[in-house]
Amino acid sequence: MYKVFVNDKPIIFTTSIKNEEDYPVYIYKNTIIDELIYKLKLGKLKGVYLFSNNLENHWQSFRINFKMITAAGGLVLNDKNGILFIYRGNKWDLPKGRIEKGEKIEETAIREVEEECGVKKLSITKKLINTYHLFVQKGEHRLKETHWYLMHSEYNGKLVPQLEEGITNVEFKDKESTRKALENTYLNIRLVYNSYISSLD
Repeated sequence: MYKVFVNDKPIIFTTSIKNEEDYPVYIYKNTIIDELIYKLKLGKLKGVYLFSNNLENHWQSFRINFKMITAAGGLVLNDKNGILFIYRGNKWDLPKGRIEKGEKIEETAIREVEEECGVKKLSITKKLINTYHLFVQKGEHRLKETHWYLMHSEYNGKLVPQLEEGITNVEFKDKESTRKALENTYLNIRLVYNSYISSLD
C-alpha cells in the first residue's frame, strides 16, 4: 500500500478490496490521475482508493508523471521519551527538509533537524517510513518523498526555532502533549507517529 496526500487528502494505492475508510474506489488503469487530483484539491473527494492488480508497476507509472523531490526528517526522542515537534503554519509538525547535492539521505535528516530546531547530539536509531505528498511549484505538481528516521538526542540546551523557515516554536512533548499535537497536524505526520508506535511492538 502507498499513500499520497493532496491537500491532506489521501490517494491510497491498494491491492485489497477491504477498505477501512469510507472512500470511493477507483480502478487505477481506468483513472485519469489529473482529474482525480483536481477533485481532491477542490474538496469534492475526502480521499480515494486506487485499486491495482499490479501495485509496484502502477506505483512506478504514477511516480514518473511528476518531478520527484527528496526530503528527510526525524521523529526525535530525548532521554525522557519526549518527542520533538516544530510549530509552523498553525500546525504542529516534525522537522524535515530537502536533500542537498552530495548528501546521503541520513545526513540530510540530521542536518535538517539540527537547523530547524537548534538541537544537537543527534543519532539515528532506525528508518521508520517514507511519506508522499503532492504540491505545486512553478505551476506544476511535484511529488515529495520524505524519508523518516527515528532519532535520539541527549541535548538539554535551549531549542531554537528556524524563524526564516516559518517555524515559531520548537519543543519536546510528553505523551499527553503529543496526543494533543497530533490533533492539529498533517495526516502524513500521524503516519510517521504510528510507524514509530508500531516499531515498539
